[in-house]
Amino acid sequence: MRLHFDIYLDSVGEKMNKGILTKWWSRTKGVSGCKGKYYRNNLIMMLVVSAIPGIITGGLVYWMIGGRLESELLQMHHQQIEQRARNVDEQLTNLELMLSHWAFDPQFDYSLDGLDFKVNFERSRDITKTLVVMQGSNTMIKQVELYLAGQEPLLFHPEYGEIHSPEVSALYDQLIQTKKSTYWTEWAFDPDRPEVKELTLVHHIPGGSQKPFGALLIRMDTLKVANMLKTMTPYNVGETFLVQNTGELFASAGDSAPDSPFVTGLRTKIHDREPDMKSSFFFEWEGATYAVTYGEFSRISTEWTYVSASPITSITSPVMLISKLIFIVSFSALLLAALLAWIASRRMYSPVKRLFKTLLLDDLKTEGQEDEFTLIERQWLNLHWESHDLQRKLAEQLPHVKESFLNQLLQGHLYAYSEQDLRRRMERFKWEVEHKQFIIIYVQLTGIKSLEGKFRSGDEGLVSYAAANVIGELAAQRFNQSDTIHFHDLTAGVLLVVPDDGSAESEVLSYCEELARTINVILKMRVTVAISAPVSGVSDIPLAFEGVKQAASYRPFSNENQIIDMERMDQEGTDDAEPTYSFTLERELIQAMRTGQEEDAHRLLADFIEALKAKEAKAIDVQQGMLHLLGHVQHVIMLSGIDPKRLYMGVNMYEALSQIREPELILIWFKEKVVAPYLKELSQRSKAEVKMMIEQAMIYLQQNYMNDVSLDSCADEIGTNTFFLSKSFKQVLGHNFIDYLTELRMDKAKELLRGSHLRISEVAERVGYQHSYFNRIFKKLEGMTPSRYRELSQ
Repeated sequence: MRLHFDIYLDSVGEKMNKGILTKWWSRTKGVSGCKGKYYRNNLIMMLVVSAIPGIITGGLVYWMIGGRLESELLQMHHQQIEQRARNVDEQLTNLELMLSHWAFDPQFDYSLDGLDFKVNFERSRDITKTLVVMQGSNTMIKQVELYLAGQEPLLFHPEYGEIHSPEVSALYDQLIQTKKSTYWTEWAFDPDRPEVKELTLVHHIPGGSQKPFGALLIRMDTLKVANMLKTMTPYNVGETFLVQNTGELFASAGDSAPDSPFVTGLRTKIHDREPDMKSSFFFEWEGATYAVTYGEFSRISTEWTYVSASPITSITSPVMLISKLIFIVSFSALLLAALLAWIASRRMYSPVKRLFKTLLLDDLKTEGQEDEFTLIERQWLNLHWESHDLQRKLAEQLPHVKESFLNQLLQGHLYAYSEQDLRRRMERFKWEVEHKQFIIIYVQLTGIKSLEGKFRSGDEGLVSYAAANVIGELAAQRFNQSDTIHFHDLTAGVLLVVPDDGSAESEVLSYCEELARTINVILKMRVTVAISAPVSGVSDIPLAFEGVKQAASYRPFSNENQIIDMERMDQEGTDDAEPTYSFTLERELIQAMRTGQEEDAHRLLADFIEALKAKEAKAIDVQQGMLHLLGHVQHVIMLSGIDPKRLYMGVNMYEALSQIREPELILIWFKEKVVAPYLKELSQRSKAEVKMMIEQAMIYLQQNYMNDVSLDSCADEIGTNTFFLSKSFKQVLGHNFIDYLTELRMDKAKELLRGSHLRISEVAERVGYQHSYFNRIFKKLEGMTPSRYRELSQ
């Protein structure tokens, strides 16, 4: 009765939970009366009173911790700006030192004055290389230039160039005419755009000369200078700029003008501050408060001032966010505590009320003439009858559930269960497993190709269903406990539960023979039956099932009906013949596919399968051989430049081939699914005459590979030029001429190594190689020496 009641609770659980809040109010009102209302009012007052101290505590924490952290963060912000300012100062100092080093270099001495660079082009080239090195030494450098004044002024930027514009030469002459030999400036180099200025570092040459005749210039990238200044502002808002104290040089991270109101206000504020005051302050501008940090750089013969201004909200927002999170978490904790207090306060008043809330349906009311026990009794009777109904439905569904369990057990999906758990579940499904053994029978139907008049293509599931019915009926006539499951792919499995005294062995063999004859008569198909050895443990059933499946794959093709007894095979052993794999037919088949010869490819494919079936071959031998051939074919397809995934539309060809068990169906599948799509794609990519030409070239190579063959000699032989032949080889075969010749020679060499006793040097001569080179290229391509290959192959 408990099982039925649990099933009922699972099926009506959602119905019982639906509308529980509405029913709680009606029950409380009807049963508790004024006591429930009083309880609710006192509960609300208690929650409010208990929440007030928590809110006050959270607010104090928010105010105290938030304010302290705000001041600490402001101090850290100031230190961070100073540290980043020192980094910027170091970068500018490095640029100045680098330029001074090059200005004093002998390469830029007085020998450049009046030098004819057109004649001394090597000197011009050396200067260009030096300027390129300087230009690449720092990411902020936009361009490094060398200007040489004179009657015919020259400009290396960094390549050699003559200045024909008087306006341009006048701009550069002004840079030389200054008294300072090294200085920073903000200069406009385009006479037509005087408003576009660039931060520039200038050094007269020769270095230390009183009469310079030229200058080295480092023109800074405006965008990267702005990005450098942005590093002094750790936030995405605000302003950072550099200004020369005694000049007009100005650089801004936000592309602000030097006379903008905000920049002007900041500079005025800084100018009015006392020298002994701190280098950080708050600045009010248009209703916003900015935290300003400033300082000075000591540049060449001048001083620069850096200014970083960030809105105070950008600095304090993380602190405020953390403080708010502290307040929210504290307030949420209070709410959670209140909620838990409310849930705890709603304890059940009595066992009757617990039953009442559990069993009462939506259409029953607590108010009326009937008391709670009458309602509970009536509801229990309803559950009793519903339990009987569920039991009837369970009996109807038991065969389907039993089949699902058996399928999972055979497939090994229940490996996590112990032997006791599996036996308990089988007993629950009405199996008797005490003092019993289990035998697994695997039935495989073959010969559906001969049933085309009776069944259409794709009727494998229908044939499997019909066979499973026959198998199940015959098993039920002979055994007390038998269960059949079909796998919709012309195979079925049978679980026999027999006594553990070994008396059912002859009965099982008789059943399998009758099963084979019956299916021969009814379905006109051949049958392969694999019988497992008896196992005593339920957990051994998946291994036994896997064993009979593998045994069925070792069936020979010579017999019609085959019964494979695993127990006798273990006792007698097996005498497997060595499988035959024709490498010659494989190469000829691949060659026919490469050249687009469809008829030859189909003929060679049929011959290849026949060769696999020879010498009492097993089904697994044929299947493994075809899988091996499929791998080689896909390798050839990839070498020809075709993507197998696109060609076969993403189908797992190996999985599809492994599901086919009959050679005739394998032949049809291979023709339609593998060979035909490749030949169609190949015919679209290559013209007939190109394929014929490549075929002639391949025939020539196969006949003359042992001689000194080259691309030129092959092109002369077939009457074309080397360029077209090489391109056609790559287009049709997927690899170039020399790779194909090398592969051909290696294949012939491997044949000689496998099938002859020639010395390695003789093998090398027969395939057109010298002995030492043959050893090297063979090891490079095959990963082993020719001698080692011969040892492994024999």
